Amino acid sequence: MWKFVALASLAATAAGASAQPAPQVAISPLGPNSALLSITAEGRSRRTPDLAIFNAGVVTQGTNASQAMAENGRRMDRVVAALRRAGIADRDIQTSSISLQPRYFDPEREAQMRARQMREPYIPPPPQEAPRIIGYEARNSVQVRVRRLGEMGRIIDTLIEQGANQVDGPSFTLDEPAAALDQARTEAVATGIQRAELYARAAGMRVARIVSISEGGGYYPVSQVMYTSGERGGPAYAPPPPPTPIAPGELSLGMAVSMQFELVR
Repeated sequence: MWKFVALASLAATAAGASAQPAPQVAISPLGPNSALLSITAEGRSRRTPDLAIFNAGVVTQGTNASQAMAENGRRMDRVVAALRRAGIADRDIQTSSISLQPRYFDPEREAQMRARQMREPYIPPPPQEAPRIIGYEARNSVQVRVRRLGEMGRIIDTLIEQGANQVDGPSFTLDEPAAALDQARTEAVATGIQRAELYARAAGMRVARIVSISEGGGYYPVSQVMYTSGERGGPAYAPPPPPTPIAPGELSLGMAVSMQFELVR
């Protein structure tokens, strides 16, 4: 029994030395000639993304709240209309945030900034000069799902031309990840069985049966390209530039399982 524990510890140490995640291995006795082996394993599958998600929005300012919201609404209507003309279905356009905030003039902050910029001594404003509202800022953003990834750069450029001045993303994923996750599950279980047999042989035992399998949850790092831009347009863009380049890359989907085996001599 002690021989097995020593071998498991050695395997974990070697995995750490090679910069690979060390598998979690534990063993507990069940009887004079049997033991319970607990082990974790991972499986992965790789796929090309078929769905991109990004946020597009409009930020406007006005001297009063109504003016800021009205201008924002007019520009946002053009953005949503442009998405529909590009073939984006209504189910793939969802409002993600709307906000209206006052803009303040802060005499204290302005005095500090002036002193730093001009490299002059700081002169505090009169104590009676309190911060005051000088206008309002409105924001409206939609989350967009694009299924034709080759058209994404052109869609983003069109939205900016139509008034969007805030674009974040995209992140890439799979529309239907179930099959890829099932492949990762199969690989994880196979890896767990292979490791159990390896440890059993090293300890002079054999695997009698699988006692339990529990799933630790699927995951896949979302391939992400950050893109933030302001407006484009005017003579500098005649003739129009090529579409914004977008590279979807590859997704690696993972699944972790915890397995228990009965080992016997």
